[in-house]
Amino acid sequence: MKGSFHAPELDPEFFPGQYYGHIIGEDFLGGWFALDRIMIVRLFMAAVLIILFLLAFRKPQLVPKGLQNFGELAVDFVRLHIAEDILGKKEGRRFLPVIATIFFTVLFMNVATIIPGLNISPSSRIGLPIVLAVVGYFTMIYAGASRYGFGKYVKHSLVIPNLPPVLHLLVVPIEFFSTFILRPVTLALRLMANFLAGHIILVMLYSATNFFFWQLNGWTAMGGLTLVAAVLFTLFELIVIFLQAYIFALLVAVYIELALHADSH
Repeated sequence: MKGSFHAPELDPEFFPGQYYGHIIGEDFLGGWFALDRIMIVRLFMAAVLIILFLLAFRKPQLVPKGLQNFGELAVDFVRLHIAEDILGKKEGRRFLPVIATIFFTVLFMNVATIIPGLNISPSSRIGLPIVLAVVGYFTMIYAGASRYGFGKYVKHSLVIPNLPPVLHLLVVPIEFFSTFILRPVTLALRLMANFLAGHIILVMLYSATNFFFWQLNGWTAMGGLTLVAAVLFTLFELIVIFLQAYIFALLVAVYIELALHADSH
């Protein structure tokens, strides 16, 4: 609204379906599949990601050009600088599909936060980060179980050799909590918190710009300062978007590597 300032609220921003009503499918199967704005943005960005990769690799050529060239450069970045850098060539290629899927999902989903008309990150609500963390979590367990067997993998992950028996009573619960609980939880919370906070800051900066500009007095100049701050923070969000995709995929690769060498304490 012209000349007014509204501080961001969590419910309208991140749970618009509960606050304003669901947009699509509210009456279908008791509302289990109802779509609010954030869910529609998720589906839209997922469709954009899938379509871009289909267009890039539908007719691959020996000498890539255009969209195929860009797609291959992007996939090679994940392969060389995340998967193979952490896991080595053999295991890196083996787990590349999972790591690349996580990287590009996080990247494309969060680009929505700076696209006019969307202006929200699908990762700012916990559901998507949980799904991505669970995928990474079960990939980690699969990697360890496929090498050692599930029982031996858990044993190697929890039991540190050559410790006095009494210390195992203290160390095993700590190792269990840090390995099998904290890892997926911190993955999900880190991703959500970064984009939740970023969205709130952007809303405050642009709302302040609107408020100051329409005062039409000495405070109007402050609108210019808050606008510059909003633009600079938007550019900073671009860096955060890439870094969060990189860090999430990198940590998943690290956890897979630790699972593959669970007996190396």
